[in-house]
Amino acid sequence: MKVLPNVGNVEISIEKFVDYALDPVKGKGKAYAFERALGYGLSNADKLIENIRQNLKNFEAREKGDNGYGFKYEVTMNLTGENGKVADVLTAWIVEHGSGETRLTSAYVINRRKQND
Repeated sequence: MKVLPNVGNVEISIEKFVDYALDPVKGKGKAYAFERALGYGLSNADKLIENIRQNLKNFEAREKGDNGYGFKYEVTMNLTGENGKVADVLTAWIVEHGSGETRLTSAYVINRRKQND
């Protein structure tokens, strides 16, 4: 299994979540999906980030090519949320040219699962 480059030292900006993905105004669909599927909202964005960070090494990274700024990857993770529910979360990453930093570019719920799955 190929894991994300620099998996132990990735950059995940809290702003990606509080200013967009979990913001019920700016990230309407994403925010609703994270809240309903996993129990994450603006008040516990840090816990979502920690969940992603802790589980990233357990899932395969798929290369998506070079966009001129760096190599892109996707990692789909099966996460258990604050509400005890389980969902698949797609995370997108870039390993930047020059710095070699691995940074989260996007995250969203792609599939909710029944609790017994």
